[in-house]
Amino acid sequence: MNCPPTRLRTRRTGFTLVELTIAIAVLAVLAAVAFPSYLNALRKGRRSEAVAALSAVQQGQERWRANNQQYAASLTDLNAGMPASGAVTGPGGYYTLSIQQADATGYVLAAQAVAGTSQAGDTGCQTMQLQLFNGAIFYGGCAAACSAPAGAAVPDPNRCWSK
Repeated sequence: MNCPPTRLRTRRTGFTLVELTIAIAVLAVLAAVAFPSYLNALRKGRRSEAVAALSAVQQGQERWRANNQQYAASLTDLNAGMPASGAVTGPGGYYTLSIQQADATGYVLAAQAVAGTSQAGDTGCQTMQLQLFNGAIFYGGCAAACSAPAGAAVPDPNRCWSK
């Protein structure tokens, strides 16, 4: 009994160009949605640098006030190893610290995002500010320079200072 030869079908493995294009398109859409969220989470995490630096300056102000009749008007007065320029970049290099106002009843501290860093794109929180007047502390943040009057709440404290 002779059987006629049969053709064995060979199965090809791999992806077609259409399948590969669809997979790349899906990945591109997912990346376009996820990347901005990732950057926002990264910026929010880096705000902790500003909070820590402002807290350190706040503690320095209280030590200074314990020995003097008013709060320090310059960062160098606080003996924190800061340059005499009046402004210093924080430890990660994302913020510049400054004492905007100081007298016997309070002070205004600010952490401004450094231009050219990712924090400069932190919408609404490019400047983080801490104010102390007559024993009351006000926290806030704004897109550019904060302009709240002395002793008044700075805009939107919950977004920039949230934990």
